[in-house]
Amino acid sequence: MIVTDSTTMKQIEAAAVNSGVPLSELMEKAGTQTADLAAKLIAAEKVQQVCILCGSGNNGGDGFVIARLLSVMAHVTVILTAGEPATELARTNFDLLPPDVRILYYTTHYYESIGLVREADMLIDAVYGIGFRGALSADIADLISFCNENTHAVKIAVDVPSGIECNTGHILNGCFFADYTVSFTALKPLHVLYPSADYCGEIIVADVGIPENILKNAPYTMLSTDSYVADHPFPPKKKSAHKGTNGTLLTVCGSYGMAGAAMLSTEAALRCGVGLVKAAVPASIYPMMTGRLPEPVYIPLAQSEDGIVDIDEYARLMHLMNRESDAALIGCGLGLTGNTKSLVALLIDGATKPLVLDADGINAISVNINILKRSAAPKILTPHPGEMARLLGIEVAAVQADRCHIAQHFAAEYGVTLVLKGANTIVATPEGRVYVNLTGNEGMGKGGSGDMLAGMAASFLAQGMSPEEAAVRAVYYHGLAGDRCAEQIGKRAMLPSDMIAQLKTIF
Repeated sequence: MIVTDSTTMKQIEAAAVNSGVPLSELMEKAGTQTADLAAKLIAAEKVQQVCILCGSGNNGGDGFVIARLLSVMAHVTVILTAGEPATELARTNFDLLPPDVRILYYTTHYYESIGLVREADMLIDAVYGIGFRGALSADIADLISFCNENTHAVKIAVDVPSGIECNTGHILNGCFFADYTVSFTALKPLHVLYPSADYCGEIIVADVGIPENILKNAPYTMLSTDSYVADHPFPPKKKSAHKGTNGTLLTVCGSYGMAGAAMLSTEAALRCGVGLVKAAVPASIYPMMTGRLPEPVYIPLAQSEDGIVDIDEYARLMHLMNRESDAALIGCGLGLTGNTKSLVALLIDGATKPLVLDADGINAISVNINILKRSAAPKILTPHPGEMARLLGIEVAAVQADRCHIAQHFAAEYGVTLVLKGANTIVATPEGRVYVNLTGNEGMGKGGSGDMLAGMAASFLAQGMSPEEAAVRAVYYHGLAGDRCAEQIGKRAMLPSDMIAQLKTIF
């Protein structure tokens, strides 16, 4: 599934029209697809009163099509939020409304409109489309607020919940809070970015008749990870494959009190198919890990008094990483001291094999970020928003407000594949490609989930995948494991260890 911005979406529609598809046909199909959803909900919810809010542009035109089609199964009222239709196509569909569709002008029938919005069984928002910018006017903001206060109505947004900017997801003074959003042709940024996605409800992407060849050749803002995975199946392994040909991963993780991070990342790596894991861990947690995971080759390391890997182990780790491994994972539960920062910097600087940096592996370089540019090794970084904010020296809120562009710019500037974790995790490549993950759920928001993800990405790297492929696959399957857990266990009770267990059935 592609995610495309408003400018590109308009270009796609223009190309379709130039190819011979009338704009009127696109509007009719858009309205029909939305009306089909509404009709199912009307039947299921026993809806009687449908209220459709229509703007003056072509989004309002979609609303008129919906009103015409639904008028045979419910009492339909159209509220004109900005007076008469302002486009020719919207006007045409307005004139096609049957007599039994009630028309109210919001500006002259204010109290009647508000009363209807409060009582309706279904509210359909066709006020603003993908071209909306800035803030809602005071009167429209009031109308939207009354819609949101109607908690018994089923709410459907046409393409975009009014009040949300399409390309940024910004909401300045409120928006329509939809139960369902019907997005035409493709997802838009607001549908996959947060917090705007929270206001879209369930998102249905509707085919409105854009020719496939136009969509296939159109540029996009983001691509969903499931699309990438579907187009890039795992290559089959030879029957003669063995642990040496399936890749060797070095993990430099864990510290006293943080053995769990090392365990989870290592087990996740093993479940993703790597042939051998060499787990370099402080000596104090070595007995704990062997009791749970017998499969890795363990390398007990000297440690400081606080249970953190001693910097004197640098030479041995460098040899293990560059001479005896195909990739390395650094950081899960590693701890953060002056010695840790020095050790991580030395390992990154001297690495010749692909690396995954997670957690303290990222925190350790936040004051020495340019080391990423010096290092020739391919790298995947997996920060959560707080770690990303530390890397950039900005507030977490600033990261969350512009996740896509921040990830894209960072990946390009520092030459890394960046996995910006969170709801709908973003993966950005040095070449400028951006992926958004649509698997996963809020039940995954527990300590250890990120360790699992880092281990998965590192496992795929060690098996010879590119950083881009390793990151996208890890993010997709990580979320899928979370979704399987939510179905079987429930979001509240599920744990990262349960998610790792799901990899057995997924693969």
